Amino acid sequence: MTTRQVAEKPVQPPTPRAKPSRRAATVRPRGNGASSKIKKINLALQGGGSHGAFTWGVIDQLLDDGRIKIEGISGTSAGSMNAVAYAYGHLTGGNTGAKAALEKFWRAVSDAGPRFSPIQTMPWEHAVAGWADNNAFVFEAFKSITNMFSPKQLNPLNFNPLLDILNEQIDFAALNACQDTKLFLSATNVNSGKVRVFNTNEISAKSVMASACLPNLFQAVEIDGEHYWDGGYMGNPSLFPLFYATDAPDVLIVHINPIERDNVPTTSAEIYNRVNEISFNSSLIKELRSVAFVQKLLDEGWLKAEHHDKLKYVFIHSLRADKVLADLSIASKFSSDWTFLQDLRARGRAAAAAWFAQNFDALGVRSTVDLRAEFLTSGSELVTAPKPQTMTSKRTKKA
Repeated sequence: MTTRQVAEKPVQPPTPRAKPSRRAATVRPRGNGASSKIKKINLALQGGGSHGAFTWGVIDQLLDDGRIKIEGISGTSAGSMNAVAYAYGHLTGGNTGAKAALEKFWRAVSDAGPRFSPIQTMPWEHAVAGWADNNAFVFEAFKSITNMFSPKQLNPLNFNPLLDILNEQIDFAALNACQDTKLFLSATNVNSGKVRVFNTNEISAKSVMASACLPNLFQAVEIDGEHYWDGGYMGNPSLFPLFYATDAPDVLIVHINPIERDNVPTTSAEIYNRVNEISFNSSLIKELRSVAFVQKLLDEGWLKAEHHDKLKYVFIHSLRADKVLADLSIASKFSSDWTFLQDLRARGRAAAAAWFAQNFDALGVRSTVDLRAEFLTSGSELVTAPKPQTMTSKRTKKA
């Protein structure tokens, strides 16, 4: 979670605010407590192909709820798509505009159909396996082909209908000047291996595509002489911009890659799927470990009093899809079937409604997730888990 991660354009921290003493770990940040009618939060949106429609449902429910104001969004891949669709829609039409923009985007993805996805599962496969289609014949063929040939060989013209959809639906010049929502989109620099965070004023259709560029499907996206792949490898999503460049203390992570599975995979398809899930969760879990470490420093009084004014309370919340999306495989991440996308949206709405019903009062007051218990392996340094409340430093170091 250091600024070394923001290699090309580090996020600058806001002016530090006065901070109470370390003992005041239960002091509530002002202006966003339980009594507030509207609560300001930040969203961290994972990538995961078509499963991003689950996140669409979460945001859709959040907008219908009406008690939440989104200050910033950090997104990767499909999370970036949702982020820009939401931000532009909200900029031009408030909550109603954001809902319409998200539905319009996902409908366009579905309409692109075969042009968008090389994988079209056969109808009889859904009749047998539903949306899991772990052993879909077309997907197995797709894996074999993409392992043998590069995107430059298979798609020499670098055709990607998502680029057209973004350019048709979003005025990026207007979005760049947006003061309504702070955006942070992550991509992976192919040469340096570092995460690149594109801020609101830097976002274009190309930077969104860079955030979603799967290297076995598309050629690396070139921006200002640098080449980028999917951000999921180094930040899925990146959390640190939300710590440094926003005022809201609450970060809600919307997961679409299951962290835990009950069963050990045995088939080739199951192994491939689980490796994908672990890989695309690894950067997030490492960042959460950093947050937990800073929390430990604060809880156990390892920091001197003169450093307290350099700290910001960060309340971490986690809307996980381990159970909700457990029946889906990696193959379904490439499905553009409208019925499937609507099903994912419905799952997201239901999950969000249940989460907010249980946790709304905690926003602005405390974290609702114990990082040590939920995400981190037990170790001598993490055995004693304090109350689920996190903080992180606002100070950045020069890269």
